[in-house]
Amino acid sequence: MSMRFKGSVISATPPVITPPSGTEAGGTASGVWTTEQQLQEQGAGNWPRFNGESTYLVNGTYTFVAPANITSVSVVCVGASLTWANNAKYGRGGGGLGYKNNIPTTPGSSYTVVVGTDNVDSYFINDTTVKGGSATSSSDGGTFVGDGGGNGGNGGGNSGGVGAGGGGAGGYNGNGGNGGNSGANNGTAAAAGSGGGGGGAGSTVSGFGGGGGGVGLYGIGADGVAGIYSSSANYVPGGGGGGSGGDRGAQSGTGGAYQPANYGGGTAGTNASVSGGSRRGAVRIVYPGSQFTFPNNAPQTGG
Repeated sequence: MSMRFKGSVISATPPVITPPSGTEAGGTASGVWTTEQQLQEQGAGNWPRFNGESTYLVNGTYTFVAPANITSVSVVCVGASLTWANNAKYGRGGGGLGYKNNIPTTPGSSYTVVVGTDNVDSYFINDTTVKGGSATSSSDGGTFVGDGGGNGGNGGGNSGGVGAGGGGAGGYNGNGGNGGNSGANNGTAAAAGSGGGGGGAGSTVSGFGGGGGGVGLYGIGADGVAGIYSSSANYVPGGGGGGSGGDRGAQSGTGGAYQPANYGGGTAGTNASVSGGSRRGAVRIVYPGSQFTFPNNAPQTGG
């Protein structure tokens, strides 16, 4: 027996909805729904959601396949710093951060994702769509391409014969802080309101300067503070503060990149015979891009 339901639709079965759980993607809707009914259920938070995210944290080239129903994404890319080199006393620059919102996608289509390392930029699709640039061999911070972002701070110079500080990662609204020159020199804080990482301090003793602060991937937060040189704490050069939830740079000279959300901090200079050090980039994709945008509306989606 047929019945008349909402919207004057005649059907043997009523429209049925199963709301998604919390902020996660999911939920179902069966039957015939009018546009007005769909909008009402969306407004009440009951309509199925197809939101989610894909985060890439290890250097390499990947393929992102746009999920069903996803016609746009928003993306943030963070560039890497450079590795240490034997007796390279100048600090390395921080990685740049770029973001772009509402990038059109076709469900089921493939898109290139690159997470950078030494002299390789992090980007989505290509480096003219959205990019977080790698630091350069001249100690300059990485640049960016996108709707917004910031350059990485520059590494400190070799003025004292020992390790200089690393530059901070670029922020969502301005540049990371610069590393302090080798010697008893503080780094600088990230640009005010940028959410970038602070620069590490220089050193006066054999070894490393302070590493630059990293940056988080979940949108803009507090600015990274400057790394401070301390003559009262065994002459330790302080690492730059992390921006937007990123890690502080290490006193041993490694850029702030130890936790999954903390990337782009610049490696410090050293007069030691070592190689290696932090060089992490990252790419985070959230969707749909019409709903989630950087820098102020890109929380963990749960999808």
